[in-house]
Amino acid sequence: MPHGPAEVGLGPWVGEWPTGEQYDPELLEHGDRRNVVDRYRYWTMEAIVADLDSRRHDFHVAIENWQHDFNIGTIVRTANAFLAAEVHIVGRRRWNRRGAMVTDRYQHVRHHEDAASLAEYLGQLRGGAGVRLLGIDNLPGSAHLETMTVPRHVCFLFGQEGPGLSDGAREACDGTFSIAQFGSTRSINASAAAAIAMHTWVREYADLSGESAWRG
Repeated sequence: MPHGPAEVGLGPWVGEWPTGEQYDPELLEHGDRRNVVDRYRYWTMEAIVADLDSRRHDFHVAIENWQHDFNIGTIVRTANAFLAAEVHIVGRRRWNRRGAMVTDRYQHVRHHEDAASLAEYLGQLRGGAGVRLLGIDNLPGSAHLETMTVPRHVCFLFGQEGPGLSDGAREACDGTFSIAQFGSTRSINASAAAAIAMHTWVREYADLSGESAWRG
């Protein structure tokens, strides 16, 4: 059909089953319709997570959640696509998972009561060397994402849609950066900003050779 296949994934395995602990007998028998790339077809969820863990990137993503922001699910999905080390939810523990499209099953998601707790956790990583916490906000003195060198070990922190970073988040950050805009709107969607930031890291540090990057 011109708009693509009617069903996602693959049906039951045809022929002799493959061997290996990564394969799920139930999926082999009944088919695999999950939202995963082809290399993971018929794999157990645990095997997929283990493989992802073996090559996760060095950046983290965090978002404040004071009003059940609908952007969180989309940010989790994008973080999964770019293979973030972890996603951090700051504030309320519960968040709307619909936008994640089940990718949160394959992505490490942590909760923190506030930005100060997040900063403390990040400071303990890498044997105490820590991970820098950078917020995105159009504040005076913010670095320009288009010209700055993004740290390899970094956590991008995003505020609520509308108000942006809270005062506590601004205090906890090592610095802030802004994304250049040229139209009339004062800000761009938080999930769009997160995707831009993550892709900036990918362009700088990710291995784009071989099978490390999937392009469809």
